[in-house]
Amino acid sequence: MTRFTILAVLLTISFACNKEFIDLQPISEMNAGIFYKTQQDMNQAVMSPYTSLRAMYNQVFIYMGEVRSDNTTFSWVPGNSKDMTSIDNFGDVMLSDNGFVLSVWNNSYNTILRTNIVLDKIDAVSFTDPKLKEQYKAEARFIRALTYFWLVRVYGDIPKVDKQLSVSESYTLGRTPAPEIYDFIVDDLKFAEANLPASYAAVDKGRVTVGGAKGLLAKVYMTMAGYPLKKGASYYALAEAKALEVINNPQYSLAADYKTVFDVTKKNGQESLFEVQYKKGGTNTGSPWNNDFAPRFSNKEIVLVGDKGGFNAPTPSMSGAYEVGDPRKTISMGDGYISAPGGSAVNEKYVKKYYDVSFAGSDNDNNWIELRLADIYLLYAESLVRQGKQQATALTYLNKIRQRARNSTGGSASILPDYAPFGSDADFLLAIEKERRVELAFENHRWFDLVRTERAKAVMTKEQQEQTGFNPTAWSDNMLLFPIPLQVIQSNPGKIKQNSGY
Repeated sequence: MTRFTILAVLLTISFACNKEFIDLQPISEMNAGIFYKTQQDMNQAVMSPYTSLRAMYNQVFIYMGEVRSDNTTFSWVPGNSKDMTSIDNFGDVMLSDNGFVLSVWNNSYNTILRTNIVLDKIDAVSFTDPKLKEQYKAEARFIRALTYFWLVRVYGDIPKVDKQLSVSESYTLGRTPAPEIYDFIVDDLKFAEANLPASYAAVDKGRVTVGGAKGLLAKVYMTMAGYPLKKGASYYALAEAKALEVINNPQYSLAADYKTVFDVTKKNGQESLFEVQYKKGGTNTGSPWNNDFAPRFSNKEIVLVGDKGGFNAPTPSMSGAYEVGDPRKTISMGDGYISAPGGSAVNEKYVKKYYDVSFAGSDNDNNWIELRLADIYLLYAESLVRQGKQQATALTYLNKIRQRARNSTGGSASILPDYAPFGSDADFLLAIEKERRVELAFENHRWFDLVRTERAKAVMTKEQQEQTGFNPTAWSDNMLLFPIPLQVIQSNPGKIKQNSGY
C-alpha cells in the first residue's frame, strides 16, 4: 500500500447513520477512542465498507472489466490521455504510473481496511444477540472477499492484509501469491455463507444475504478452475454445486422482462444476489453511469440533466454480437441517435442499460448489480460442460436465458430460438461465451471471462487488429494483468515488485 493510502485510511473513516440501509449516507467522522463500544456502533461500522464500495464501482471498474475487453471503448478521450488509451488499446504502452490503476488499488485497500476495523473491534463489544454479531462479521468478510477478488484478478499477487496495520507494519508486507489470496477469499466467503441471513426487512434491504455469498463463491470457484490457477475439474464441480444451491433457492428467479432488471424503480429485485447501493438526491450517494456513458457531444437526446462523458461506448463487434431482434440490444445499447436540434443521424454507439434522469450533474439512482441469477445460470451451464457431463441440463439453463430474452419487451416467438444440442463441447462453450457477452454486457464480466477461459489472446488480438491495427505478434500474456502502481512500489521497493512486462 502507498504511504498516502495507509495514512489517509488509518486516520479517517466515515459511517452511514441513516435509518434506511439503502441511503448509506456518510454524515460524520467518529473518534475511534469513544466509538466501537455498543452493538449500534458496530452496525454503523459495518455500513462503512458498504459505503466504500461506491468509490470502487463509480467509474474505474468499468475500465478494467469492459473497456479492457472487446465490449466497449472510449468514444471521447480528454486531450491525449495515455492513462485511458493504454487500457483500451493493447498497442499503447501502459505505464505503472497510470492514475486509474492506482485508483483501483487505493479504493480497494481503503475498503479492506474498513472491513478489518469491523473485524478487529467487534469481539470486544457485547451483543444482545450473538447471531447478530456473527452476521456483522459475515457482512464485513463478504465485502473483503469481493474486494480481494477484484484485486487478484486485476494485479495477480497482492499484499494480504487481514487486520489493521500500523504504518511500520505495512512496510513489512510483500506480495502474497495469488493461490493464497484465492484461498483467503474462499475462507471469507464460507464464513459469510454460514452466518448471513436469507433476507432482511425492508429497512435493511441491500445488505448482503447468504445467496450473495453462495453466488460469489460459485464465481470464485469457476475462476480458480480456469486461468491462471487452472485447478480444473474439481473446482468446476465446486462451482456447479454452489451455483445449484442458488438456483434451487425459491427466493431467486429470473425477472420476466430483461428490462425490469435495470429499472431504477425495481432495485434489489427477484433476480438480484448483490447490488452496490446508490441513491440520488444531492447527498453524494448517486451513481454516474448514465451520464458517463452518454456520447460526449450529445445534447438532451440521451441525457436530460448533467454532463456527458463518452467513457464506455460499445464497439462494433459488441453491436454485432446480438442476434437480429434480440430485445437485450435495444435495452442495453444504441447504435446512434438523432441530433436535436438539427435532426441528423449521429452514428455513435452508447450504453442505455443504466438509464435514469440525474438529480443534478452525475447523480443517478441506478444500483450496480454485481451478482444476478442469469450470471449463475450461465456459470452453472458452463461448469457442467467443462466437466463433460449433463449436457442436456446445461442446455436447459442456457436456453432459459434466451427464452427470457425473447419474451422481454420488444421480443417475439420468432427470434432467439432455443439452441439445439451441440456437436461438441467446444461449440457449446462458445455459445455460452456468446450468451454471457450479450446477457451481461456492460456489467464488468467480459474481460475476466476472457482471461479465465484463456480466450483473451484470440479474441483481443482479432478485435484490436480490426479496430486499431494492432499487430497480433505484439501480444504478450503479461497483458492479462495490470501493472502494480508505481507509487506502491516506490513506497516499499524492498517488498513490492512489479508485474512482468511493465
